[in-house]
Amino acid sequence: MILITGATGMVGRALVPHLIESGWPVRVLIQSRRGSQAARSYWPAGVDVVVGDLSDTQTLHKAMQGVHTVFHLASAQWWGSRRDLDRVDVQGTRDVVAVARSARVGRLYYLSQLGAEPSSAYTLLRVKGQVEALVRDSGVAYTVMRCGVLFGPDDRFVNGIAMMLRANPFFFFQPGRGENLLHPLYVKDLVAALEKSLQNIDLVDSVIEIGGAEYVSFNEMVRTVMRVSGARRIIVSIPPHTLRALTRVVRRVMPRWPMTAQWFDVLASNRTAKLGNLYDYCGVRPVRFEDTLLTYMPQRHYGRELVRTMWRRPTY
Repeated sequence: MILITGATGMVGRALVPHLIESGWPVRVLIQSRRGSQAARSYWPAGVDVVVGDLSDTQTLHKAMQGVHTVFHLASAQWWGSRRDLDRVDVQGTRDVVAVARSARVGRLYYLSQLGAEPSSAYTLLRVKGQVEALVRDSGVAYTVMRCGVLFGPDDRFVNGIAMMLRANPFFFFQPGRGENLLHPLYVKDLVAALEKSLQNIDLVDSVIEIGGAEYVSFNEMVRTVMRVSGARRIIVSIPPHTLRALTRVVRRVMPRWPMTAQWFDVLASNRTAKLGNLYDYCGVRPVRFEDTLLTYMPQRHYGRELVRTMWRRPTY
């Protein structure tokens, strides 16, 4: 049995059906504000659903009975404040690790971020580094995957750029010159890599760094999104510290504003892995960034999505 925490997030929603189609038995641990019956009806047939919270150790023990692998995906990475990151990522992982050890789980997966370090000056990367240390010292066999920026139909970063382009009909405010490199990874490539890695014992007790088929600067990413989504704007460069402060002000008025403090942590320097790592480690050939955006982005109405996002409750 495979347990997935944070199954309602972008990676979880793609991973669950993929594992089911591949014949793996799957259990999901989810929060539900709509009632447990509605939560269970969302998932494909064959998925075992446990409704509860990471902080509820009794529920965690129930969820991990008979489990040999845990994909720990729950995170407040793109929407949370520092308090949320401490509660969901750090304390949530501490509880998962404790229960996994007592339940004798065979392997624990954790998705981290390129550049994660416990001593990082940037909050997101420091929290991710702290969680990595918890996983490495857990006493449970582990695999930590440090990923480039994930993108796909449900992502919060690339789609967030498209939403913000609709928020201003003339300008897009960019932190600095947008010259730092990112390594975008398509969520379905990540899901395929996770499934293939289950059979790869060489990745046990390893921390690996993976990304997609190419390096893309943030400025190139914005221009690609403008081109694909049909929203041409003038890009205005603003010092990162100034834009970070403006974002804090905006999020006090509109807490669900797509751009968060975590964006600036990711964009502070180059966030890349070695090209070819995804294939070398997991046998997956990644798709190209713009080619993949063309399969879903032109059909989207990002102005409406921006409005819906502002009122949607976060999931993890």
